[in-house]
Amino acid sequence: MKNRRLDIILEIITSQPVTTQEQLIGLLAERDIKATQATLSRDIQQLSLVKRRNADGVNCYALPAEAAAEKSLFSEAVLSVDYAMNTIVLKCRAGMAQGTCAAIDAVDHQGIVGTIAGDDTIFILARTEAEAKKLSKKFRSELFPGGK
Repeated sequence: MKNRRLDIILEIITSQPVTTQEQLIGLLAERDIKATQATLSRDIQQLSLVKRRNADGVNCYALPAEAAAEKSLFSEAVLSVDYAMNTIVLKCRAGMAQGTCAAIDAVDHQGIVGTIAGDDTIFILARTEAEAKKLSKKFRSELFPGGK
């Protein structure tokens, strides 16, 4: 039962934003999994889940590797972020765009239709201009936490 619950927790947090333990308890209940807050706290600790800011600026549960991989590659590889209409353009150090693009794809940001990477440039197609603007702002905040 515990392994099934852990698998379902991972499935839930990777498919939708989950901001609180109470919300996660409710989502588990919808799948006929009963869990107390104490049990859920232990599960979160065992899975090493972290909270990270999503494209809407809301802190949500995520796998630590997803959050760390994206932030690490961003700080190492990405030089600038810009967008036009619903397309985001990331300029990267030479040879680093493809790995960074793979990290972006692994996180499965809501609002991204697809990505394509060259040697030093990544194009990200967002569903709408508003989502492109939000994602650009999120990417910039990860690159320049002080607001450069």
